[in-house]
Amino acid sequence: MNSTLTKKTAILGFGNPVRADDGVGIYVIEQLKAHLEEEEHISLFDMGTSAFEVLFKLRGQERIILVDAVLHTGEAVGTVYRLPASEVEGQIEEDPMVFLHSLKWHQALSYARKMLGDDYPEDIEVYLIAIDDTRFNVGMTEPAKQGGDKVVKLVLEEMGGSVS
Repeated sequence: MNSTLTKKTAILGFGNPVRADDGVGIYVIEQLKAHLEEEEHISLFDMGTSAFEVLFKLRGQERIILVDAVLHTGEAVGTVYRLPASEVEGQIEEDPMVFLHSLKWHQALSYARKMLGDDYPEDIEVYLIAIDDTRFNVGMTEPAKQGGDKVVKLVLEEMGGSVS
């Protein structure tokens, strides 16, 4: 079995960059590209666009890391939560009316599990960043950005890289 440092890993950032802090998952992917894009065993995906198409690209991945915003936690904006996907993963959704441009990560996991079958990786973790601003606005608040930066640092440490 591969170590965490060499496991074929897909990192997926969810969010909408024109909905203020909701774009923090996409921000994390943009920041990670500067550090990890040359790593052959790491694939970075912006799930804000073409989300459903990305699910097919998960075949062969041994590990998945998801990054998204979470509303109404009661904690300060920018607070980071790290948990295994099994803690919040739902049942496979059979809804044919899911709008592909608004696919949420728990839906993405349920579809990926169905599409990949035995190739679905068991090593899945989720980073959630507390937010409270999702109004129509390009750009994030500084606390949400700081939460995103914390996740970038944590993922880079996990992947054996560093922030320069």
